[in-house]
Amino acid sequence: MDRLGEIVKQVVFEYAGGGFNLKTFPLMNDEQQVYAVNIVDTPKRKRPAGVMVLARIIDNHVIVEEDTTDRPLVDALVQAGIPREQIVLAYAGEAIPQEN
Repeated sequence: MDRLGEIVKQVVFEYAGGGFNLKTFPLMNDEQQVYAVNIVDTPKRKRPAGVMVLARIIDNHVIVEEDTTDRPLVDALVQAGIPREQIVLAYAGEAIPQEN
């Protein structure tokens, strides 16, 4: 795995901390460089499971497909050393670069 993938995976998985009446599950596909955290109510399900954060890498860009947190993933990625110009907020309507 390249350095960008390592950083994105580490930062995304930091969101998998759980909380009051919640379980979180880190999910990954290293081959396609997709990293996410899923969230589930516990002990009683009141809502469907959902994606908390999801990021993938395309041609040296980090595509943030979903972020439902109050701690924006983009800020955590920038703090980890990824330039903002290299991050695309797809959930906010930013254009995704064409895949090669």
